[in-house]
Amino acid sequence: MASMALLGTRHRASCKAMSTHILTVEDDERIRSAVKLALEDEGWTVEEAATGEDAIEAFRRHPAEVVLIDIMLPGIDGFEVCRSIRKTSDVPIVMVTARADTHDIVAGLEAGADDYLTKPFQPKELSARIRALLRRIKPTPSGHSKLLFDDLEIIPEEGKVLRDGEELHLTKTEFRLLVELGQNPGRVFSREALLDKVWGYGYFGDGRLVDVHVRRLRTKVEHDAANPRHVVTVRGLGYRLQ
Repeated sequence: MASMALLGTRHRASCKAMSTHILTVEDDERIRSAVKLALEDEGWTVEEAATGEDAIEAFRRHPAEVVLIDIMLPGIDGFEVCRSIRKTSDVPIVMVTARADTHDIVAGLEAGADDYLTKPFQPKELSARIRALLRRIKPTPSGHSKLLFDDLEIIPEEGKVLRDGEELHLTKTEFRLLVELGQNPGRVFSREALLDKVWGYGYFGDGRLVDVHVRRLRTKVEHDAANPRHVVTVRGLGYRLQ
């Protein structure tokens, strides 16, 4: 019986050690506690921060695997927290806003967020978003060792993108978006198709996610983002890589 109990203890310790570490940044204690409980029910380890300054320090001390950031924070706001984390990490980031304001949403995505949620949200939706983000962290299988588009080289298995031989820094979401387009050269993808294939939840996704990420991607892979050669818009239909 003692050995069985020890085995059970070791199993629990092992599960805890392998638990996904999530940092949630929210100044409202009630919301923060509710989010923490919902995420812990999924088996994830949750670290809390009530201010932007605390969030930056917490991430520096113990980098999380997913970060949830409320936009309206005392002191340093959520946009600046997102930008600060993006300087050193491509960790998946979800911005949380109390307003369905297009400016806030787009500004959060432009700051480097991968997705956003509008309050109030259901725990089930939050968990679904995080599971989708965690699935995207895993390497994307590819039948191609290299994808070449003139000066642009994509190496899916190594997670690398080079332009004129120089490696570019892309977030995981930007990389998956580029690989999805690159594996189907010339094919036009609708926003809905890209939400499904890259974000993994087309049925409750938002086309702005695609548009903003395409704009960010162009600033990195194109010599002239205003006149893109590779990531091209097909009016009324979507995007393609050429």
